[in-house]
Amino acid sequence: MNIENKLQQAVAEAVEKLYGQAVSPESIQVNVTRKDQNGDYTVVVFPLLKISKKAPDATSAEIGEYIIGNVKEVASYEAVKGFLNLTLSKVYWAEILNAAAADDKYGFIEAAPDAPLVMIEYSSPNTNKPLHLGHIRNNLLGFSLSRLISVRGNKVVKTNIVNDRGIHICKSMLAWKKWGNGATPESTGMKGDHLVGDYYVRFDKEYKAELKALQAKGMTEEEAEAASPLMAEAREMLVKWEAGDPEVRQLWSMMNSWVYAGFDETYKLLGVDFDKIYYESNTYKEGKELVLKGLEEGKFYRESDGSVWADLTNEGLDKKILLRKDGTSVYMTQDIGTAKLRFRDFPINKMIYVVGNEQNYHFQVLSILLDRIGFEWGKSLVHYSYGMVELPEGKMKSREGTVVDADDLVGDMINTAREMGKELGKLDGYSEAEAEEVYRTLALGALKYFILKVDPKKTMTFNPKESIDFNGNTGPFVQYAYARIKSVLRKAQDNGFEIPSQCAPDSLDGKEIQLLRLIEQFPATVAEAGDVYSPALIANFAYDLAKEYNQFYHDYPILREEDSTKRANRLLLSRVVAQVIKNAMWLLGIDVPERM
Repeated sequence: MNIENKLQQAVAEAVEKLYGQAVSPESIQVNVTRKDQNGDYTVVVFPLLKISKKAPDATSAEIGEYIIGNVKEVASYEAVKGFLNLTLSKVYWAEILNAAAADDKYGFIEAAPDAPLVMIEYSSPNTNKPLHLGHIRNNLLGFSLSRLISVRGNKVVKTNIVNDRGIHICKSMLAWKKWGNGATPESTGMKGDHLVGDYYVRFDKEYKAELKALQAKGMTEEEAEAASPLMAEAREMLVKWEAGDPEVRQLWSMMNSWVYAGFDETYKLLGVDFDKIYYESNTYKEGKELVLKGLEEGKFYRESDGSVWADLTNEGLDKKILLRKDGTSVYMTQDIGTAKLRFRDFPINKMIYVVGNEQNYHFQVLSILLDRIGFEWGKSLVHYSYGMVELPEGKMKSREGTVVDADDLVGDMINTAREMGKELGKLDGYSEAEAEEVYRTLALGALKYFILKVDPKKTMTFNPKESIDFNGNTGPFVQYAYARIKSVLRKAQDNGFEIPSQCAPDSLDGKEIQLLRLIEQFPATVAEAGDVYSPALIANFAYDLAKEYNQFYHDYPILREEDSTKRANRLLLSRVVAQVIKNAMWLLGIDVPERM
């Protein structure tokens, strides 16, 4: 039982003993005390006045006296109108410090052998373009979520579904075939995903020019789209692909292999990975089989043109196409097939899809369809819906080639970190290789932190320059606080100062206890972040802890402290703060430099 639950229990007992009425502990409001008030925890007494039938201060004082006599962790109280501020003992805070010092995984719960299995899907790229800034947010959220859920006592499987077939893939294939002149990653010196992406953009450019020419001949926009020879060729290529045409399949395999190699480089650069990768080219067949079986069983229906649909009007939605009139699949078909293969491969207890909020309707439909087909977890699947990433200039568009490429962005971030590092002189005396490693760590920390500190549900604007600042709520600010602590600990070792394993309670002071209040809250913050799927809670906790330590470092001598007991306490506290910062940043997928 944590201290907040213990205080709730004690207040409930006090109310029953003092006023003769039982209340549930869960109904008692216990909050962390505001910084402008004395105390560590505050009990909101107002709701209890109708039971005590006494004035706020009198009720607070009576409950406070009961708690002092029955909860050994509480040293004193202060009644402030309808609030009861409780101050915990130094012994309690010493125990918090000792517990954190003894456990490198403080705040984490290890998965038991029979723990639930949570599968998390993220990334989900298309093989017609490289990863961009929107994919970065998806990958970072998914990877961080996998860590958050794993330290809540769950087993986790990280999966990716690669959308490697469909009309959009055929567009880039057709454009390369028409205008590529045999270009390869080797002949052009380009990453494969970038090369293929350029031909996707080329298709759109040629298609728009074709539509413009057709409209100039008197066609409407709709007529021009229907008459477009280029689009007809792309659709024909998709039909041939699904029929297994050898030439189309060979072209598809070659271009996809270029893209996969490019994706792997970007994933490695971002520091994300997967336990299992599925490919739409395999799963869509499974989906078609399930849809056709559902058609036979009357779960779906066929239109007069041959297309297959699901009627969702009884669920308050509309009708959803599952197979086109030419028999080709849609995204929904693929997702149904992927679900079947995943359920076959793993004993899934919960399935989480990390996909942007523009797909909210898609997953609402998918949940209903999976349940209708017979998947036990269909209704309980989680769509981890997040907001889009925009730039100060506005939205990005893949077809028009106006996206921010992931590789280019990371490269620019590393260059910015290098420029700022040299300007500030923080890495003077480092070898070039050492400095480059720190620049890379800072750049990725800045990028990941800036994206993950925002509530996932919100649309966000990414500002590279702002993200890499060493001041304010940024990754480098937290990373630098960690490096500063590690420097203090190295100097302590050089001076022969030992760091104890236990704290001396009587020597704890105000700022130290403020730090310990935050450390005490880390397990609860991890629990909440895992339960509500919010890495932002961890990011902002890390910032608060780093900021509080910087103030402590400024106000209190550590190595220069003459009192050996106080110095030992502060060194132990510093080591624990560093470990908690490192753990918090690990949950975000961010490395911390040992020195800067």
